Amino acid sequence: MAQALFSDTIVALSTPPGAGALAIVRLSGPAAVDLTAAVFSKKNLTQAAGHTLHYGTLRDPDSGSIVDEVVVALYRAPRSFTREDVVEISCHGSDYVVRQVLALLLRRGARLAEAGEFTKRAFLNGAMDLAQAEAVADLIAADSALSHRVALNQLRGGFSQELRELRGRLIKFAALLELELDFGEEDVEFADRTGLAQLLAEVRAVVAGLLRSFELGNVIKNGITAVIAGRPNAGKSTLLNALLREERAIVSAIPGTTRDFIEDEVSIDGLRFRFVDTAGLRDDTADEVEAIGVARTRERVSKAALLLYLFDLTQMSPEEVQAEIRELTQGLDLPVMAVGNKTDLATPDAQAAFASAFRIPDAAGPETPLVFLAAGQGQGLEGLQEALVRQVRGSALENTASATIVTNVRHARALEAAAAHLAAVQAGLDTGRGTELLAADLRHALAALGEITGEISSEDLLTSIFTQFCIGK
Repeated sequence: MAQALFSDTIVALSTPPGAGALAIVRLSGPAAVDLTAAVFSKKNLTQAAGHTLHYGTLRDPDSGSIVDEVVVALYRAPRSFTREDVVEISCHGSDYVVRQVLALLLRRGARLAEAGEFTKRAFLNGAMDLAQAEAVADLIAADSALSHRVALNQLRGGFSQELRELRGRLIKFAALLELELDFGEEDVEFADRTGLAQLLAEVRAVVAGLLRSFELGNVIKNGITAVIAGRPNAGKSTLLNALLREERAIVSAIPGTTRDFIEDEVSIDGLRFRFVDTAGLRDDTADEVEAIGVARTRERVSKAALLLYLFDLTQMSPEEVQAEIRELTQGLDLPVMAVGNKTDLATPDAQAAFASAFRIPDAAGPETPLVFLAAGQGQGLEGLQEALVRQVRGSALENTASATIVTNVRHARALEAAAAHLAAVQAGLDTGRGTELLAADLRHALAALGEITGEISSEDLLTSIFTQFCIGK
């Protein structure tokens, strides 16, 4: 994308608001260096080279008072994040100091940046494509090793490069189809239909793979909601506290202590889990509040990504556990893990009976995986965590360091549109449809892929994307 020309200079706080040791105020635009030089003690700033640091003071020219001692980082266009002149002022992190620095620069002619405007300028100036720009926000929000890895891969252009290669191959055929339209009266065929069919098969397979990765990408980006359900006093709240390593839920020997769900997040081996402790499942309660809690449990299970059915090994039989799991998940396509609690109290025979009725998590078979633990004593938690990671990962996450994973809903929708138009092209080839219709469907597919990287975009789309960023980025 050609560099856009912006006549104004923007400024914003780029570090989180609130008192801290340091804060960074960032400027970008044609007057960024001149505005800073006008209030900076080192008057040779306008002559300084890019990628240099300068220590000095900021002074209010009107009052002559010193605002703060600062370090100024100078980046010259086009070797900067936005490809404009950029200045980053490291000042002390007092709210008052930051307000004074911003006010000083605004009075000199800078404009307060809008949300995401620095990254938007980087995109419009050709420093990155739209998918990479969105990865900036994902990288800022990353709170696990996997989400960080996937966002960094996208920021470095892995996803974009794959899309550019796909579009490049399709564009060549699209150009030949358009050429046929120009010579329509002469009944010539420039685009080899056999070659186009082979290319379509390859491209459709790649697009389908990217779409399949979105389910995994959504898990990486947003976390896995794992509902802990079971009968009263099975130890659900105890298990939640043990997983979180804090007393998050009230634990009591009195059945029905938990009336509503309690949830919190924890990262396990790079995956973010949101565990939900729910009200104990029983239908014979006379307590109206507890009955509402049970109803909410069933509703929460229906929205979960994973169900941990927790049961007391000393109180239930394998047949009862299996029956309750079937009843709880009826009509749901929901992965389930059976968790047998209170191994410290259960007999070896009871554990053996469950082990024969279920399967261990790393064994083959369609049955529900089973994990044993004693939540109150913290025994077996490591095994449960390993089983959870295996349940979510399978083999799909083994190569995330190099694989392209789609995590963005907008990207998935665009890929779905591209897949539909590519299918239409294939159908047109199969039925001998005219060149005009083939070319039109291929143009739509190219447009859908181009929307992801911003090669085809609208102002409304850009506004929608960048207003979700934090101000200062």
